[in-house]
Amino acid sequence: MLKEFKDFVMHGNVLDLAVAVIIGGAFGKIVGSLVNDIIMPLVGVVMGGVNFAELSFTVGSAVVKWGTFVQTIVDFLLVALVIFLIIKAMNATKKTPPPAAPTEFITKECPHCLSVIPIKATRCAHCTSELK
Repeated sequence: MLKEFKDFVMHGNVLDLAVAVIIGGAFGKIVGSLVNDIIMPLVGVVMGGVNFAELSFTVGSAVVKWGTFVQTIVDFLLVALVIFLIIKAMNATKKTPPPAAPTEFITKECPHCLSVIPIKATRCAHCTSELK
C-alpha cells in the first residue's frame, strides 16, 4: 500500500496539480491586492469618494457587507479574465500538426507495369492487372 501511495504521489499529474495550487494561491493574493488596493479605491474616487469595504447595511443585528461582496466579484472577474488571456495565449503558441493528406492523392506503383496509381486502387488503370 505504501508503494502504491508513493507511485500516486510521484505521478506527474499530482505534482503538476500541487504546483498549480501553490501558484494559484500566490496569484490570488496578487489579484486580491490589485482589486482591494488599486482598482476599488480608484472606482471609489470616481464615484465620489466611496470606500467599498465600508459599504454595508444592517438587518436586525446582522451586518450585510455588500461593498466587500462587490470587491470579491471584481476580484473573481479579474482572475477569470487573466486566466482566459493566459489560456488563449498558450493555445495560440501551440503548433497544430499539418492535416494528413487525403488518401486519394497518395500513390503507389503497380507491381506489373510500374505505373503510378492511387493507393486505394484494386486494378491498375494502365495494364488492368488486379492488385492485392
